[in-house]
Amino acid sequence: MSMKYQRQIGTFVESAPGGERVSAFVPTALPPDPPLDIGDFLYLLERAATAVGRLDGISESLPLGSPPLKPIYNAKEALLSSQIEGTQSTLDDIFLFDKEKERSESDDLQEVFNLSEAIEHGLRRIREDDFPLCLRLLREMHKILLSSGRGATKQPGEFRSSQNWIGGTRPGNAVFVPPPPDRLHECLGDFERFLHNEEPNMTPLIKAGLAHLQFETIHPFLDGNGRLGRGLITLILCESGMLKEPILYLSRFFKSHLDDYYRLLQETRRTGAWEVWMEFFLNGVAQTAEQASKSASQIIAIFEADRKAIRDRLGRSAPSALNVHEEMQRRPITTASLVASELKISY
Repeated sequence: MSMKYQRQIGTFVESAPGGERVSAFVPTALPPDPPLDIGDFLYLLERAATAVGRLDGISESLPLGSPPLKPIYNAKEALLSSQIEGTQSTLDDIFLFDKEKERSESDDLQEVFNLSEAIEHGLRRIREDDFPLCLRLLREMHKILLSSGRGATKQPGEFRSSQNWIGGTRPGNAVFVPPPPDRLHECLGDFERFLHNEEPNMTPLIKAGLAHLQFETIHPFLDGNGRLGRGLITLILCESGMLKEPILYLSRFFKSHLDDYYRLLQETRRTGAWEVWMEFFLNGVAQTAEQASKSASQIIAIFEADRKAIRDRLGRSAPSALNVHEEMQRRPITTASLVASELKISY
């Protein structure tokens, strides 16, 4: 390890799940000590902050920032984040399924919906209830995430009381073994204190990058840690006010760079080179925000052109057609009967 990155990264302690003795990792509390050398990634930090600021400005323009579209953006992130964990659902599946009126027979699809609802719940609690981002909120979201599907038997809404592991078929051949349950309270207490860190140099982007990796290292739940940990990034940025709407999601970037993502998670635990992780993370934020801004501008232009064409060509029928157009923004793949039902019209 380079002298530059010599840090106390954590300690290994003995754990014996099922009688098999393994070394479990207990991470040092955040923020890193010595402090991050921000100069290593200052350019990327500034680029990412600029890109997120531009995206946030665009989000205030209709229709992207309008309430009917927010669930779709959440659902897209839920899909991509769940695909990282191996689910096989598609965006078409999500748009075609009416989650308000039926439950899916597919565990994959149900788990995507659960994650979307968990993210929406977290944002609603922060925005409408003025609730802080804390361990209680993470448990609430986890309970929704595992409310049905394959994880329903894995202590929804409860921090684990047994040893888990990452990779391998058992703790003895695992890639990584998180803290044992008797050290979990300590780790989570440190983590919650970090979430409330308001030091001037702890910008929302730096906090989000550090918190995501630390959450994945602690792995506080028996299941759903990856999905919830990626959702945590958006929650931090929205709680800080850096984003007004939840339209920046990194799962597409992580999915496209999956080998690097997992490698850097593990290398940072091993070496304490948080700066290298932050370069990767901020590059992902910058790329994602820049692409999202471009896509958002294109979407806004298309919808505006559609509305103009409807008003110009349909005359007195335009108001009804505009209602249908708005409904189709919310549900891009739909049926005539479903639109009629939602708008209480006949066709």
